[in-house]
Amino acid sequence: MAILQIRQAIRDAMKEEMLRDERVFLMGEEVGHYNGAYKASEGLLEQFGARRVIDTPIVETGFAGVGIGAAMCGLRPIIEFMTFNFSAVAFDQILNNAAKIRHMTHGQFGVPIVFRGPNAAAHMLGSTHSQAFEPFYAHIPGLKVVAVATPYDAKGLLKSAIRDDNPVVFLEAELMYSVKGEVPDEEYTIPIGKADIKREGKHVTLITWGQAVPISLKTAELAAKEGIEVEVIDLRTLRPLDTDAILASVMKTNRAVVLFHGWPYGGVGCEVIARIQELAFDHLDAPVLRECYEDVPFPYAENLEHLCLPTPEKGLAAVKKVLYKR
Repeated sequence: MAILQIRQAIRDAMKEEMLRDERVFLMGEEVGHYNGAYKASEGLLEQFGARRVIDTPIVETGFAGVGIGAAMCGLRPIIEFMTFNFSAVAFDQILNNAAKIRHMTHGQFGVPIVFRGPNAAAHMLGSTHSQAFEPFYAHIPGLKVVAVATPYDAKGLLKSAIRDDNPVVFLEAELMYSVKGEVPDEEYTIPIGKADIKREGKHVTLITWGQAVPISLKTAELAAKEGIEVEVIDLRTLRPLDTDAILASVMKTNRAVVLFHGWPYGGVGCEVIARIQELAFDHLDAPVLRECYEDVPFPYAENLEHLCLPTPEKGLAAVKKVLYKR
């Protein structure tokens, strides 16, 4: 297998789908001549030309709307936001058009579109550029929401997202584009809606996704040094949620912690905990805990930013708490 960075896996997924289906095109700020803000579209302009790799002005609501219209007319757009913080400008288009058109037209129009780009905190980018957008989009019926943490998952899930006949919000992590991993040489896809066990264990279930996956795996390594076997489940898809995978693990370990990038109030973590307590309450030996951002606008100062982020040490403390260990 090839060893690729996440950015390379994303590029290869887009390239393969553009070769497979001439209806697929990429549009966004600096996706063409600059090869993408994070080089995820490197070489695509040269290969496919300006008709299918389209540089846009800085007007997210405009090119998101153009993409939705193109999808309604039978094309399959990929819309890149330079950061999902900028998707807020296009929120009305995504909320009231992309997510609802199939429903409101009784299926006469589909919207096969992918909105993709970096999500969550990076490093010292301040309050307005450090937000995790999963709960905003996972809250909306009509959207599918994916968050990836490995090159293998990024390629397989992006190919599935591009082929999906519904709008998909595809969340990448700004600090993880250079993360390397094995990617098969042959074509493959990963079905949307299936979680993945990244590490098996029997004492505590640690549920995570996106940028928090490596933090969770490091938490499991720290716990192993103390004789605690943590099972790490990467949700990968946040809507639809793989409830069966969550419940199977919790029923095995009887304890759970949800570790994620994002604020605690009203987030995806709340939905995961609600499903556990509703469907697996009798299997729990301790309350389900969360480890995530502090519930404040993100600070710019590096030392304060670090205090707001989930860390392996904080994750370990939560794991030990549900085990009633000090």
